Amino acid sequence: MRPVRLDLDGFTVFRDPTTVDFTDTDFFALVGPTGSGKSTVLDAICFALYGTVPRWGDRRAIANALAPSAAEARVRLIFESAGKRYVVTRVVRRDGKGAVTTKAAGMELLAPGLDLAKLEFGLEQSDIAEVLAGTPSEVDTAVLTVVGLPYEQFTKCVVLPQGEFAAFLHAKPAERQKILVNLLGLEVYGKIREKAQTEAGTAETKLKVLDDQLHGFSDIDDAALAAAVSRVEALRAVAAAVDAIVPRLGDADRLAGQAASALATLDAEIDRLSAVSVPPEAANLAATAATARAAVAGAQDAVRAAEEREEKLRGELAAAGDATALRRLLDHHASRARLVSEATSVRATLASAEAQHGKAADALEAARADASAARLALEAAFEAYNAAMATDQAVALRPGLREGEACPVCEQTVHALPDMPHEPAVIKAKKAGEVARKRSTAADKAVEERDRSARDLDRALATARAHAQQLERQLAELERALDGAPPAEALQRDLDGIGALTRRLEQAGAEVRKAREGHRNAAGAADRAEERLRSAWRAFDTTRDGLAQFAPPPANRDDLADAWSTLHGWATGEAGRRRAGRPAAQDEVSAAQRKVADVRDELAARFTEAGLAAPGGDPARDAAVALERADAARRRIEERRADAAKMREQRDDLAREAHVAKALAQHLRADRFERWLLAEALDTLVEGASRTLRELSSGQYDLGHEKGEFYVVDHHDAGLRRAVRTLSGGETFQASLALALALSEQLAGLSAASASLESIVLDEGFGTLDTATLDTVAVTLENLAARGDRMVGVVTHVGALAERIPVRFEVHRDARSARIERAGL
Repeated sequence: MRPVRLDLDGFTVFRDPTTVDFTDTDFFALVGPTGSGKSTVLDAICFALYGTVPRWGDRRAIANALAPSAAEARVRLIFESAGKRYVVTRVVRRDGKGAVTTKAAGMELLAPGLDLAKLEFGLEQSDIAEVLAGTPSEVDTAVLTVVGLPYEQFTKCVVLPQGEFAAFLHAKPAERQKILVNLLGLEVYGKIREKAQTEAGTAETKLKVLDDQLHGFSDIDDAALAAAVSRVEALRAVAAAVDAIVPRLGDADRLAGQAASALATLDAEIDRLSAVSVPPEAANLAATAATARAAVAGAQDAVRAAEEREEKLRGELAAAGDATALRRLLDHHASRARLVSEATSVRATLASAEAQHGKAADALEAARADASAARLALEAAFEAYNAAMATDQAVALRPGLREGEACPVCEQTVHALPDMPHEPAVIKAKKAGEVARKRSTAADKAVEERDRSARDLDRALATARAHAQQLERQLAELERALDGAPPAEALQRDLDGIGALTRRLEQAGAEVRKAREGHRNAAGAADRAEERLRSAWRAFDTTRDGLAQFAPPPANRDDLADAWSTLHGWATGEAGRRRAGRPAAQDEVSAAQRKVADVRDELAARFTEAGLAAPGGDPARDAAVALERADAARRRIEERRADAAKMREQRDDLAREAHVAKALAQHLRADRFERWLLAEALDTLVEGASRTLRELSSGQYDLGHEKGEFYVVDHHDAGLRRAVRTLSGGETFQASLALALALSEQLAGLSAASASLESIVLDEGFGTLDTATLDTVAVTLENLAARGDRMVGVVTHVGALAERIPVRFEVHRDARSARIERAGL
C-alpha cells in the first residue's frame, strides 16, 4: 500500500478542507510543533482504510473523528497497491441526538491514467472504473483483500504510530506468527491442508458407502447364479407343456360354449312363447271407436244450424245502416249546442274587454299629460336652484361691501347696501326641487303602470277576438255537416235498434263457437279411439312378427279379440313342446363343462409342480411371464455381479486417494511445514535487521531469535545475550527501526500473498537518539528511499533529521484549524 493523496475535511484538528499530495514522493517528513496535528495525518490514513485509529483504542470512540463543534467529517485516501490505484472514503456524522456513526463509506478502483489534479473533493461517477464497496462493512472486506493486512498488522508493519513502534519487536510469538503468515501468504498452505483433509474425509466417506453397498451384494454368489439358471430351465419346460395343453383346453371350451348356447337359445324361445297373452281391452276397442264416430256426425249438424242463425242476423244488421255514421251525426248535434253556448259567453267577454281597453287608453293619455307637466315643473325648479346659488354667492359678498366703495365684482360704487335674507335661497330652492323631482318620478311611474296595463288589455282583447272568430268558423262547419240530417231523437232511435241487433249477433257467434268446440272435442275423441284400435293391432302385429321364425297361424283382421285368442293358443302349445326337450340339452352342457375342468386341472398341476400360482384366463401367457421374470432375475444377478466388480475397482482407487490426501494433510500441518517456512522467514528477517541494528548501534548489537522470542547480542559486554525488553528507550527504538526496515525491505520479496509493503511511515522516538545514531538512521532511511520501490515517511520535530529529507509537509495550527504546506522538492 502506497499513499498517493489524502483529503481531510472536519477530521479532528483539520476543521477546514485539507489535502496532502504524496504524488512523486518517495521520502518525506511530517514536521511541526508538538500538538499541531502531525500524527493526525497518520490517523487519517488508518481511519480511511480501517475505520479506526490506534490512539482511540476502540472503534466505538469514533466521535474523536469529528472536529470540535463539527457535525460531519470526511476522509478520503487515494492509494496504490500492486500497480493499481484505489480510492477509499469514509464519512462520519453526528445526528440530532448527538450520536456519532459512520453513515457512508465506499471504495472504488480508479480508471487507469486518471488525472488526480482535476479531481475535486469527491469523485465523479464517470471517473470510476469499478465500485468495490458501498457500506462500511464492505469497505473493511475490500481493504483487507487489496492491502493484504488486517488493521492490527498494518499498524505494526506499515504505519507505525506513537506507542506502537515496538509492537512487532515485543509481540507474542503467536501474534508475530499471524503477521508473518499474512505477509508471506502462508495461509495458502493452510488452505491446501484443509482441502487435503476435506478430500481425505470425502474419500473415506465414499469408501464407507461403497463398503455398505458391497455388503448388499452378498446374494449374488455362484450358487445364486446357478439357482437362477436352473429356475429358468424348469420354467422353460413348463411353458412348452402348457403350449401343448392349451389347444385341448380351447377345444373343450368351444364345445362347452356351444352346448350352453343351445340351452340358452331353447330357454329364450320358451320365454318368448310363454310371454304371449291377450290384452284385456282387446274386446272393447272396436265398439268404442264406432260410438266416437257417431258423436262426430251429431256435432257437425249442430255447428251447421248455429252458423245459419248467425248469418241471418248479420244480414239484418247490415240493412239497419251504418252505426258509425249515425253516431258521428249525433255527435255533431251535441257539438253545435255546446259551441252556440260558448259563442254567447265569448261575445259578452269581448264587449267587456273592449270597454276596459277604452278606459285604459284614456287613463294612459291622462298619465302622460301629468308626467309632461311634472317634467316642466322639475326643469323650472332646476333653473330656480341655479338662480338661488347665484343669489347666495352675491349675498356672500354682502359683508365686504361698503357704501361709497367699489364692488369687488362689477367695480361700481356701492350707493346702498342690500338687505340680508333670513336663510340662504339655495335651501328653499333645493326643497322646491325635491318636491318637483318626487312628483316627476311618481308621474313617470304612473305612465309606466298605465302603459303596462294597456298592453295587457291589448293582448287580452286580441285573444278574445281570435277565440270568437274560431268559434264562428267551427259553427259554420257543423251547420254544413248537419245540412239535411235527421234530428237527434231520430238518430238515437236508429242507433238503439242497431245495438239490439249487434247483441243478438254476438250471442249467435258465441253459439257457433260453442258448437264448433263440441265438434272438435268429438273429433278428438274419435281420433283417440281409432288410434287406440290401431295401436292394439300394431302391438298384435309386433308380437306375431317376433314369433315369425316359429311359423304362427294366420290372423282374422276383422276381429282383434279373435286374432289374439288364436295366437295365444298356438304359442302355449309350442312352449310346452320345447319344455319337454330341455333336460337333454342340460345334460350336454354338464358333460362339456366336466371336460373343460379336467383340462384345467392338468394345467394347474403343471403350474403347482413349478411352484407357480394357479393359472388365470391365459395359461400360456402366465407361463411365458413367469419364464421372463425368472430370466430377468438371472440377468439382474449377472448385472449386479458386474456392478460389484466395478465398485471394488472404485474402492481401490478411493483408498489410494484417501491415503495420499491424508499424508499431504499431515505434511502440511502448522507445526511442521508452516513452522519450517516461518522459521526460514524469521531467519531472513532477523539477518537483515541485525545488519541495520549493527549500523545504528555502531556495532554494539546483533539481533537474534530463539523459540519465537527476539534477543540482542551485546558485543560491548563480551557477547552477552539480552532480552529485547531489557533495552533502553533509545536502544529499543534502534532495534524496532531495524526490524521495521527489514520487514519493509526484505519480507516483501519473500511474500507470496497479496500483501505488498510498498511504504513505511514512522512516528516514534527520533528525539531520543544521539547525533551519531541519528545520522546513521538518516543514512539508512535515505538508502531505503533511494531504491524507489518503497515510500518512506517519518513524523519528527527533530530539525536535523527533517532538513535531510527532500520533501517536508509542514503542519501548522491556529485557533480554528490545522493546515499543511509542502516544502522542499
